[in-house]
Parts: sequence; C-alpha cells; structure tokens
Amino acid sequence: MEVILLQKVANLGSIGDRVKVKSGYGRNFLLPSGKATVATSANIAKFEVIRADLEKKAGAELTSATARAESLKEFRLELKAKAGNEGKLFGSVGTADIADALSAAGHAVERAEVRLPEGPIRMVGEHAVTVHLHADVDVQITVVIAAED
Repeated sequence: MEVILLQKVANLGSIGDRVKVKSGYGRNFLLPSGKATVATSANIAKFEVIRADLEKKAGAELTSATARAESLKEFRLELKAKAGNEGKLFGSVGTADIADALSAAGHAVERAEVRLPEGPIRMVGEHAVTVHLHADVDVQITVVIAAED
C-alpha cells in the first residue's frame, strides 16, 4: 500500500513523502490517526494544495515541543512510594504515575510521551526517564523515587 505522509512519522518519513507500508499498518494506524492518506492521483493533487499549511503546523508543533523540552531540561521529579527495607518497591512506578506527577508539577505531559524502555521502575533511587515530546525532540529527566515513611 502506498501512502502520502501528512506529518512526520518516526522511522518512516516526513511530510509529503510517498512511502510503501504494509496494508495493515496503513489501514489500522496511519489512516485512522490522520498521519497519512492513500496515494491516489486525487489525493496527491489535494495534498499539494494543503502542503504549506501542513508544514507550517508541523513547524509550530516542533517549536512548542522544543519550548517544553527547555522547561524540562534540568527538572528533577521526586516521588514517594512504599518500599521494603532493601529498597524494592511494593508495586511499581509506571508511565501514568510519572505523567500525573509531571502534570501536577506544572509540565503538561501525556502518558504516551513518557518512555520507560526497561519497564516500570521497581527500585528506590534515581532513574533517568526519557520524555518523547515530538518525533525530533526527546528530553531526559531524573526521577527520584524515595521510600515513604
């Protein structure tokens, strides 16, 4: 299936690229989420008309993400959780917990933007967490997990 990308998609391409993707990926993800449209002659002509608007919108999103990254650059998030004597947490701290705590601290972050490649945090201490704000903008923050008294 050949599609035209309407926005930058990681590991696939940027605005206006015509790429071949598996039909399931196109039908189930790219088309419903508005990231792409089927590459027909009518859609190609329609895309060329709205290309400038899409690129302007993408530039604004990148600027916004960069500003959000600057505000998070040196940020340290401190969370308290129940833990045993050896520092192992009863339960875990996941992406939703981190996103909620960041939002409470005044940084608007969605759950999907928090990346924990090694899975949920299960130990007390300092942990590096990546916040993926845009396809081109990632920022590392430090999350400190302390044991509740």
